[in-house]
Amino acid sequence: MKRIVDLNADMGENADGKAFRQDEELVPLVTSASLACGFHAGDPRTLIKTVKLCRKWGVSVGAHPSFKDHEGFGRREMEVVPQDLVADLLYQISAVRGVAEALGMQLKHVKPHGALYNMACVRRDYANVVVRVVKMVSPSLILIGLPGSEMERVAKRERVIYAKEGFPERGYLSDGTLAPRTMKGALITDPDRVAERASSMVSSGMVDSIDGGEVRLSVDTLCVHSDTPGVVEIASAIRKKLKLEGVTVKDISSFLRSEVR
Repeated sequence: MKRIVDLNADMGENADGKAFRQDEELVPLVTSASLACGFHAGDPRTLIKTVKLCRKWGVSVGAHPSFKDHEGFGRREMEVVPQDLVADLLYQISAVRGVAEALGMQLKHVKPHGALYNMACVRRDYANVVVRVVKMVSPSLILIGLPGSEMERVAKRERVIYAKEGFPERGYLSDGTLAPRTMKGALITDPDRVAERASSMVSSGMVDSIDGGEVRLSVDTLCVHSDTPGVVEIASAIRKKLKLEGVTVKDISSFLRSEVR
């Protein structure tokens, strides 16, 4: 049974006051935050405010780059030639890194967003680009992605630190990939059910799938999405459940790097 895990959230994805107030409630409940870089959501002012919020609560900061798809919130699959994708990712990650360092924080991880994440998990060409750019920015960065994915295989080959991620509030298909958001059961919003799924991922490395059977997965970090309805209650339920089971919730960079060494 795993006794330590990270809890991450995708943040800084909206510029309106209501969305930021939700991030203010969510930040104290997580240990890592992946911050929107402006291509799918967010803007410079929101990025600065969110980095400051993470600094206040001691939450680790990461970059959450995506396809250039603001209209589709980065959730539409796109074909991007490697040199353009390299440029887009380098630009986004460097922006978050620069803001973080200017405000006294260090960039600790990179987690692709939406369709880029899903495609890089199953396509070697996109996985190659993501890993290449992460390595270019800093060999000490942690790359977050699905267990058993193309990203994990490429990261291992290139000796990039890789964190295996579980999604307790998202439905899985039996092949271990995330169910499309258009599919029934793709999003789970009941806090108790999400907490049980998080517990199962951490304690037994198993989670049920939408299309039958169970998915075996080993996780280093659990994700909640800041735009999921009731996310604050969901994150709170996860923390309470894991605490009852004696699982420590801790910033991923504080334990994964030591394991790698």
